[in-house]
Amino acid sequence: MNPITIRLSVMMFLQFFIWGGWFVTLGTFLGANFSASGGEIGQAFSTQSWGAIIAPFIVGLVADRYFNAERILGVLHLLGAVLMYLMYSSSSFAAFYPYVLGYMIIYMPTLALVNSVSFRQLTDPAAEFGKIRVWGTIGWIVAGLLISAIGWDAQQAVAGGALRNTFLLCSITSLILGVYSFTLPATPPVRAASQSVISQALGLDALRLLKDRNFAVFVISSVLICIPLAFYYQNTNLFLAEIGVTNPTGKMTVGQMSEVLFMLLLPVFLNRYGIKKTLLIGMAAWVLRYVLFAFGAQDSALVLLIGGIALHGVCYDFFFVSGQIYTDSKAGEQYKSSAQGLITLATYGLGMLAGFKVAGIIYDQYAATGGHDWKAIWLIPAALAAGVFALFALAFKPESIQRGDAESTGSLKAPPRASAPSST
Repeated sequence: MNPITIRLSVMMFLQFFIWGGWFVTLGTFLGANFSASGGEIGQAFSTQSWGAIIAPFIVGLVADRYFNAERILGVLHLLGAVLMYLMYSSSSFAAFYPYVLGYMIIYMPTLALVNSVSFRQLTDPAAEFGKIRVWGTIGWIVAGLLISAIGWDAQQAVAGGALRNTFLLCSITSLILGVYSFTLPATPPVRAASQSVISQALGLDALRLLKDRNFAVFVISSVLICIPLAFYYQNTNLFLAEIGVTNPTGKMTVGQMSEVLFMLLLPVFLNRYGIKKTLLIGMAAWVLRYVLFAFGAQDSALVLLIGGIALHGVCYDFFFVSGQIYTDSKAGEQYKSSAQGLITLATYGLGMLAGFKVAGIIYDQYAATGGHDWKAIWLIPAALAAGVFALFALAFKPESIQRGDAESTGSLKAPPRASAPSST
């Protein structure tokens, strides 16, 4: 690793350490500290979606036109440090919510900015970026393991309010990354002021691709699968903590570990089974994951719970990453960026927004004395995912992926530079 690669890797590590250090345990914190309802927890998690919707405006109107990306990155993380400290200091959900909303509005654009800084400094991004981006996943894993190692997510500690410390930890880390960002290599704006950056970032230029039946089915399925996806992000840590699983945050990092493994296996599946079967495998994994959670909840069967968490790599990589590859192949050179913007808006924006709302309603609906009916809660997203699986299987016609000038049945030569944020 050369000095530039090391500096970019440190940036990625800190970027995702911050996100993984508080977002995973957010639902557990809100329930224990503020006695938040499912609706309120869903509202807090939905700030990610609002951030994803607003992010293109910040990046497109400011970073891409007028200021160096590394400077905008630094300013946003310094502001994030302040907001994170205010979240740490909040004494009620009403006081907490404006801060978390403001934080996610300024954090989500940084996901695109760290990619921009990296791509502009690399001589061969297709070959080099993966080695840098993996440090983001490592940062997320380290954050989860650290929280469990310290014991902040233990039942007694949660009851005592220890998870509040995650915001202080991430505030300090955000301050460090904010200052560090100003030392990164200069990444000046390159986009001409006359270009329509917002329509491209939001994917409006790519709407004409929806005339293609298969692509329209894929987009609709992507939005719908995000509804059961939201159940995982919103409820899993809360679920594990409530049923008495020790070190729940550390155990959830198994999902990120599997994400790295299945990312390596993804090209093999695309080449052997093609895009339709690969996408279906990803959706089927969501069904299986929630079934394992439902029946693992009854007796706190750890092997079933860990199995469900370990399926995260299949769930995310085989549907979302392969979906980005499929989108890239359908768009062609003219609409590559716009098409990725459309998928990001549809999934992390609209789909997850609806998903967090539904997950909050279901969480409240199945509240019971001393806890929740988790079997019933998890069987609902399992059924939703099964419905999307059936819709996609029936409506999506098998086709090959076209990469560049070559066409093959699902072959993968190099991953596209997708703008959608990672699951980690």
